[in-house]
Amino acid sequence: MNTRAASAMQQGLTDELYQHVHEFRDNPEFTVREKLAAEFAEQFAIDHRGISDEMWARMSEHYTDVELLELTVTCGFCLGIGRAFQVLDIARDFDVLWSREPSPPS
Repeated sequence: MNTRAASAMQQGLTDELYQHVHEFRDNPEFTVREKLAAEFAEQFAIDHRGISDEMWARMSEHYTDVELLELTVTCGFCLGIGRAFQVLDIARDFDVLWSREPSPPS
């Protein structure tokens, strides 16, 4: 909950919207793509083998093959690193707020 991608914040993700990501299905502030990404990420985390052809078909209507690859790899990385941090009990030891990173030099 304390990690935000600086790029997402620069693209309009607000802390307010982030705090309501668990309500993505019913929140009109999320775009169709954002809702699909959240649904996919949730399914990936809970039951990755249950990702159906129907879900892939819906995703393919709104994402390119490259975007689907990037989304899947990102979900895998984030899920894996989050679990590793929990196993190592370092999630609470470091307060990392990526959205507060300095902007890259122009």
